[in-house]
Amino acid sequence: MSAYPAYVMGTLCIVGGITGFARTRSIPSLVAGVGVGALYLWSADSLRKGTANGLEGALGASAILLLSSVPRVAKGPVPAVLTVTSAISTYYYGSTWYAVRN
Repeated sequence: MSAYPAYVMGTLCIVGGITGFARTRSIPSLVAGVGVGALYLWSADSLRKGTANGLEGALGASAILLLSSVPRVAKGPVPAVLTVTSAISTYYYGSTWYAVRN
């Protein structure tokens, strides 16, 4: 299992949250982007170090991001890309979690 997807997703979420705030003054975008991004980065660091709950954190962040982006998928290219990347991340960490647990 690799921490790189979580590092990438965490960075993208934080940058996206800050960008959303800068463009539209959207506090929810800032809070959600930084919050989910921080969870991804914490999970990536835990995965890299081999400590507990890194895989579960990355899977949880992916699921949160996917569930929050699916209702907005048709509103433009950014929500569509967000939905696709979060689905890929959910699949990757879900498959990894399932393989490790069985």
